[in-house]
Amino acid sequence: MLLILLCLFITVVFVQFLYYVVFFGKFSFAKPQVSKQKRIPISVIVCAKNEEENVKNFIPILASQNYPDFEIVLIDDASSDETLELFEAFEKQYSNVKLVKVENNEAFWGNKKFALTLGIKAAKNEYLLFTDADCYPTSTEWITQMSSQFTQQKTIVLGYGAYEKIKNSFLNKIIRFETLLTAIQYFAWAKLGKPYMGVGRNLAYKREEFFKTNGFIDHMKLRSGDDDLFINQAANFKNTTISFAPESFTYSKPKTSFSDWFTQKRRHVSTAKNYKAFDRSQLALFYASQLLFYILPIILLIFLYQWIVVLSLIIFRYIFAWISLGFSASKLKEKDVMYWFPIIEITLIFTQLNIFITNTFSKPVHWK
Repeated sequence: MLLILLCLFITVVFVQFLYYVVFFGKFSFAKPQVSKQKRIPISVIVCAKNEEENVKNFIPILASQNYPDFEIVLIDDASSDETLELFEAFEKQYSNVKLVKVENNEAFWGNKKFALTLGIKAAKNEYLLFTDADCYPTSTEWITQMSSQFTQQKTIVLGYGAYEKIKNSFLNKIIRFETLLTAIQYFAWAKLGKPYMGVGRNLAYKREEFFKTNGFIDHMKLRSGDDDLFINQAANFKNTTISFAPESFTYSKPKTSFSDWFTQKRRHVSTAKNYKAFDRSQLALFYASQLLFYILPIILLIFLYQWIVVLSLIIFRYIFAWISLGFSASKLKEKDVMYWFPIIEITLIFTQLNIFITNTFSKPVHWK
């Protein structure tokens, strides 16, 4: 029995090597991105529901982008606070701001996808750049960097949506490590020709891609998934590329309590079961190998079975995983989380297991 467990552990380490070095290495070891400025007219789309504090601070940052031809489409999704009033003020203040007012609709109540659909249709430009109301770009070159990746063939651009750093917060490190690992996965698989998701905090595509898939119609009844489910359906090796220059990043304020973050992750994870079969399989295999990497050696070491081999495999796995993740963390300006890598990884793996079990027995809460 112990021999079988050892063989299984060796297989797990091999699978981990494939993911971290071969698959994720496509992004981790990629050369710095070269950007060529384009003059494509861009529509920046922001959907907000009860976000008055965030839009007050972040919309002026969007309006100050250093780009020759762009509009900002502000979508108020039936807010009950002062969001709409602020949007109306911004529309008067900035000549390139367009306001879309969404009233409660019984058929689509609380559905962000309905609001986004109205905003996409209202946009005057063909190339669309999305971010959330609680996000802001890191520089005035955000639109320039994201739009520079568009070509005649590449009509979907996946960007990095990071979270702000909070000093002396272990939860913040977990949140940023999880965000880093997710980005590495969708960037790497996009470079491998198998794009499967993106994040609405930083995402761009040509409007024709939206209409090719009939918008969100296939998953309109699901409250989440305006970003990842759409990309899972619309993206392919021909039309998708990535943008990872630091000037292309957006930042969001992270959750500051574990319960709030746990609820947020439950919502995010709930859409994965609707991915294509290959994408579900590769994600499941990666997570299973992560979990088994920690369970199997504990059993083997308890019995001191081939303990030198087991310890050697553990060290080998940590070396190649640390190197691969370290290169990616450097690209995405998240190097500090790697100092805590083993502890954060263990915490995250068992938190994800908890999320999976919880979501199995109850549905997460969605759009406000």
